[in-house]
Amino acid sequence: MAFATYPSLKDRVVFITGGASGIGASFVTEFHAQGAKTAFVDLKPEDGEALMAKLGGKAWFKTCDVTDAAALQAAIGEAGQALGPVTVLINNVANDTRHKATELTPEDWRKNLAVNLDPVFIAATAVYPMMKAAGGGAIVNISSINALLGPAELAGYVAAKGAINSLSKTLAREWGVDRIRVNALSPGWVITPRQLELWLTPQAEADWMKLTALKDRIMPADIARTALFLASDDSKMITGQNIVVDGGRT
Repeated sequence: MAFATYPSLKDRVVFITGGASGIGASFVTEFHAQGAKTAFVDLKPEDGEALMAKLGGKAWFKTCDVTDAAALQAAIGEAGQALGPVTVLINNVANDTRHKATELTPEDWRKNLAVNLDPVFIAATAVYPMMKAAGGGAIVNISSINALLGPAELAGYVAAKGAINSLSKTLAREWGVDRIRVNALSPGWVITPRQLELWLTPQAEADWMKLTALKDRIMPADIARTALFLASDDSKMITGQNIVVDGGRT
């Protein structure tokens, strides 16, 4: 297959949360391949440095705990100073560890939202002044089809993803006057090393395939390439939407 090149992404400054592994690493790789000035943060320095090495050091990386609002804001500011105003934001970071609702303490609930929801708002408001001054920008908030399906044992994660869908709509409405587009992107079951290690058994995959229209695995690059489109000028009139990439599951 041959995939699109987006001239409007060349030299555009992109900031990606949770970018060192999984889907996040695919975002970093794909935007870098488009010629974008790519910045990313992650909690694991070893993964971030490994990805930087693959990219020949031609990206910007900082270790950051995104649950620390001040640290995330500072990292975005530093990336802007190093590369120029951030005009594309990919809010990717998440933790989908399974949990029974009855076993979640109030502290556990707060921790779920602190990693799955809060950074979306913190990062978006941090890039807003840069995007407004630049005359516009694009924010892609990574949600999940689980916000639509509501599977068991993911109460905190699902609640956060549902909130991301709604937050994307309200920010799109509020910031449209500044030519800032805000969309949610909802993947289906994406085959990452984490999924393969923890949950993707042959039986689970067979059960999944029975429910989809397209009988191929969803790979990280499939999600990243959709984000390229949503970040590019080709989608200049798309905002406030939830774009689903799930092989026809929903």
